[in-house]
Amino acid sequence: MPIKLGVRELVEFTLRTGDLGTTSNSQNTALLGARIHRRLQKQRGADYQKEYYLDKTLTLNGNAYLLHGRADGVTLTDGQASIEEIKTSETIFANLSTNTLTLYWGQVKLYAYLLMDHEPDLDQVTLTLTYFQTNTETTTQTDQTITRQEAQEFFDKVIDEYVTWLKFRADLRDRRDPTIQQLTFPFGEYRPGQRELAVAVYKTILTSKRLFAEAPTGTGKTISTLFPTIKAIGEGVIQRIFYLTAKQSTRSVAEEALDLMASQGLLLKSITLTAKAKITFPEEADLLPEENPYMLGYYDRLKPALLDLIQNNDQLTRSVIETYARKHTLDPFEFQLDASLFCDVIIGDYNYLFDPQVHLQRFFTTEDPDNFFLIDEAHNLVSRSRDMYSAELTTRPLDQLIEQSRDLDQATPKLRRRLQDLRATFSDIAAPLLADDRDDSTFLTPPEAIDHDLGRLVEAIHDWLVDQPHTPFTQAILDYYFAAISYQRISDYYDDTYRMRLTIADGNITLKQLCLDPSAFLSDSLALGHGAVLFSATLSPMDYYQRVLGGNEDSLAYQLTSPFKPQHQAILVTNYIQTTYKQRDANLANILLAIKTLVDGKTGNYLIFLPSYHYLLDVSQAFTMAYPHLKTVVQQAQMTEADRAAFLENFIPNPQSTLVGFALLGGIFAEGIDLKADRLIGVGVVSVGLPGINPETDLLRDYFDQQSHQGFAFAYQLPGLNNVFQAAGRLIRGSKDVGIILLMDQRFSSPRYTHLYPQHWQHFHRLYRPEQLTSAVQNFWHQEVSP
Repeated sequence: MPIKLGVRELVEFTLRTGDLGTTSNSQNTALLGARIHRRLQKQRGADYQKEYYLDKTLTLNGNAYLLHGRADGVTLTDGQASIEEIKTSETIFANLSTNTLTLYWGQVKLYAYLLMDHEPDLDQVTLTLTYFQTNTETTTQTDQTITRQEAQEFFDKVIDEYVTWLKFRADLRDRRDPTIQQLTFPFGEYRPGQRELAVAVYKTILTSKRLFAEAPTGTGKTISTLFPTIKAIGEGVIQRIFYLTAKQSTRSVAEEALDLMASQGLLLKSITLTAKAKITFPEEADLLPEENPYMLGYYDRLKPALLDLIQNNDQLTRSVIETYARKHTLDPFEFQLDASLFCDVIIGDYNYLFDPQVHLQRFFTTEDPDNFFLIDEAHNLVSRSRDMYSAELTTRPLDQLIEQSRDLDQATPKLRRRLQDLRATFSDIAAPLLADDRDDSTFLTPPEAIDHDLGRLVEAIHDWLVDQPHTPFTQAILDYYFAAISYQRISDYYDDTYRMRLTIADGNITLKQLCLDPSAFLSDSLALGHGAVLFSATLSPMDYYQRVLGGNEDSLAYQLTSPFKPQHQAILVTNYIQTTYKQRDANLANILLAIKTLVDGKTGNYLIFLPSYHYLLDVSQAFTMAYPHLKTVVQQAQMTEADRAAFLENFIPNPQSTLVGFALLGGIFAEGIDLKADRLIGVGVVSVGLPGINPETDLLRDYFDQQSHQGFAFAYQLPGLNNVFQAAGRLIRGSKDVGIILLMDQRFSSPRYTHLYPQHWQHFHRLYRPEQLTSAVQNFWHQEVSP
């Protein structure tokens, strides 16, 4: 199968020079451009063929490529031919940069070459560049004529430049592949289950499937998935790995695994992508693009910088990217994206593949069988994906803009009118609730009036933004503009897996497109590659995660047992404690005594998790008052990275006194932290972690009740239980770790929960009285534990 190469992609890679463009302009291109294209195409004659497909199979550097694209319009009559390329922007045509015009004409010249290749009787083609200025609706047309020989020369020039970079990439692969083939597993031996997981991953790649794998903490998931996937690159089955996760800590683990293999001779290019807000240089923050030295002339400096970066580094971490971006005066965020095209492993956040608004277009516009996806901590993708495919608009910032626009000459009458029209539509939709003079929420059919007025506001803001000075008002308008575009884009996905929620709180009207089930969208994203492995320490029950994370009929499932001896961990359930909301006060004394009994068993560090911050404060304060001699540390509602580090630094090795930490179940300390050995010897969990009852989660419950009659489980029970599994997973991190998990809620021993437990949780003990807990804790620490 030939490698697909788009005409526009080829032109932009080989011919682009000059400045890095602004993102604000590109945000609107797809929305307005498509409508303008259709309007202009309808005005053409009967012989005009719109969206004319052209392609040619090429052999470049020993590989087959399909050069393809769609010309906006082609006219073929009586041996004459013309090609039209339509471009839209708010910039005056006379002010377009030389590089922009070079790219525009380059695209249509390549179409001319392809057309003449298909039509051997054509000796020349008329090229028409139609430029539509969106804010004034002014059309400018410019014509050129290109002969067959000129088209051939232009094509050869572009291809020669492209082949230079293909050879560079091929040289990197020639350097890489022998080291992969010689690579052996980077540890002396496999842990229990590790080899089986690696084999399952490799077979998944060979069969181009999706694998859902549960591998308990300590299995060594990262190396067990990366190693076989890299070996598949060496066999030519795939060419690129995307290692995607929700947390920076797991990205660091992937970097460490690659570094370990590099120390054993692996020569492979990897990059860790960093969010724009984090990697942008501080001095860029207040600069407009036309003032930013890291954007001005960006493309003139890019190719030498890429050669310098890639020839001298294999692991392109954030610090490496920033070093070379400063050296060559390039915007670091865009530089890392351009560098990723030459990398074999790309590490980053889920949104680079799954988010419909920010995914990597350079990789994920069409299916590419060279790509393979490793999705780490996949349980996090459930809620993250719902957020990615949801969007909302509120009236509070709209009201502020309307108020400010009355006092500013900067706002035009048209802009004020469009702001007021949208606000009036919000009021009309909310009228039934407003009439009752109450703050409430309701669910309704998507209102068409919002889409209409929002579209008109987006166009008005787009036109108004041209040449506006950067002021607080301009920034506020821009913020709402992007929120509106986001809402419009999500509305394109709206189907029966969505619900529209209208909320009024303190006079602020919010309209939210709530995605209940993004599984089909996730499946479409996963289909863009050769296959995928979605893995986590907690994917129980497996059929639930396959259902909600885009599994299909051919998906594979694999569950490993814990690699550690079960006698190293006691799982104790206090059947005499009830933590339902109505029973919490009555059970507080039993909870405090249970925690005290747990920590009295052995001097050491303990973490107690609670399901809400309010409950966390109640229990931690009561515990401190009851047992003031015990040292405690409590998670705060807002914590900086320094605060988090300071919290964890309390959990020292070989402690001489007991520490009791209190943290939020499902929070920052419930997963992604690694307190090995005696830095943590006990975990307590108060309650089964059900999310608080709320209208949106109830919607989720009702939706899945209609789908599978498992609404309560999907909406409440399983997300809460996953948080429990993750919190408990902080305890046993290595083969010599030992400790107790104390589950303080009688529901933990009910069949509704126990049938969902993974295999290594099946040996839990029910306790019916406080004295039984005392005996169980003492017996555990007195038993002979082999290393």
